[in-house]
Amino acid sequence: MSSTSRRTFLRGLGGSALALPWLEGIAIANGATTTPLRMAHFYVPIGVVRRGFFPGEADDVIPKGNLGNVMKSLGKQDPFYSVKPLDELTPTMQPLSPLKDKVCFITGMDRTFQQGTDVHAQCASCYLSSAPPYTVQGTAWPLDRTLDHLVADHVGGQTPFRTLEFSCNSHRDNKESIYFDNISWYGTGHLAPSIRDPRKMYRRLFSTQEMDRYRDITDLVLEDARSLTKDLGYTDRQKFTEYFDSVRAIEVQMNRLESMKSELSHVEFDEPTEAYLPRGEYIRLMGDLMVVALQTGLTNVATFMVGPERWDTPYMFEGLFDTPRSHHQMSHNQTKMIDDLLKVDRFHMEQYVYLMQRMDAIQESDGSTLLDNTLFTYGSGLGDGSTHQYNDLPIIVGGGGNRIGAGRHINMPEGTPLANLWLTQARMMGLSIDRFADSTGTIEPLLANR
Repeated sequence: MSSTSRRTFLRGLGGSALALPWLEGIAIANGATTTPLRMAHFYVPIGVVRRGFFPGEADDVIPKGNLGNVMKSLGKQDPFYSVKPLDELTPTMQPLSPLKDKVCFITGMDRTFQQGTDVHAQCASCYLSSAPPYTVQGTAWPLDRTLDHLVADHVGGQTPFRTLEFSCNSHRDNKESIYFDNISWYGTGHLAPSIRDPRKMYRRLFSTQEMDRYRDITDLVLEDARSLTKDLGYTDRQKFTEYFDSVRAIEVQMNRLESMKSELSHVEFDEPTEAYLPRGEYIRLMGDLMVVALQTGLTNVATFMVGPERWDTPYMFEGLFDTPRSHHQMSHNQTKMIDDLLKVDRFHMEQYVYLMQRMDAIQESDGSTLLDNTLFTYGSGLGDGSTHQYNDLPIIVGGGGNRIGAGRHINMPEGTPLANLWLTQARMMGLSIDRFADSTGTIEPLLANR
């Protein structure tokens, strides 16, 4: 195996670029001594219904984001941060129950809104940058190089893709600007465009030619690789087989999705056909592609938007409602549609948990899991979708193994910049920086090993 490089593996056969899983033998041959740490962000649009998500706010008809409520639920009146075990989960966070010892719930994180741009657009586009207001010249947006690209500058040099940007926006109407559908930016005014189509993402990851010429690309690569498997150890052969089985399963899923699109194109609705695809299947398929990309070393950094901001075109949320619904429109009728909004929030949490469980089931060469080696953050740029508040954002940091003090609820002092969390994560990813955006320090309890 000493003459076999990972780059040779990635090159594939006949114009294909199908990547292999992180095989122990290849890693050793290339001098790798540690499993890489990855970072992924799961972005939820339009905030959450606070009374279903935050402890201490269940009885608040009007969302408050009140630090006093949170502190009361913690039984503390500490002017500094407070920490308690994550014993009880609110209704929206209930799906996290089997993984609560692998996540850290963080409250008290705020952002500052810069007047002059749309609330929803700014909350999405500036989520991972949060530059101090009015410091970026020549633009109405407090938008600078985002955290994912800053981290990728440090950890993305050896991966085929420095970053990957996923968006679960299946709409074709394009009624909103790019600021509503992207959280990843190379810099001010320089978008890192997200990919919405699972097939397009698959082709980007696994093929340099059209899928109609390589209908079953896994067969081509497996045929070429058959002679290689005899040189692999038993463990690597097992991982090799498991990986290609997972890729084949994704192909089957995409074929089903394509067939479903064809059938739904005949349905007489005013909205674009794609808006009526089952949301859960679509999101999980895009998520599976992200997990495979992280697993195989195609990238170490990814962003994942579970939906766009403010699009009024409705979705058909699978298993939730009988008719298509607009998440944005529901958020502005929260008092009348509270139960439906709570269903959407829980639905989004279930997709996050699904991806965490997928990562947790993937064992790496050192015996840890992909989740152990991925900082996987759930969050939104709004603390509440109906009031457009930028304070007390819903934030959950999952994964990270023993690098983070998981299984806890960390409540930070009111007014703590969200950028403090991004600075903390940047340092965890190996960057030596003193400040990021409008940060004032790090989230110290997050760094405390349990």
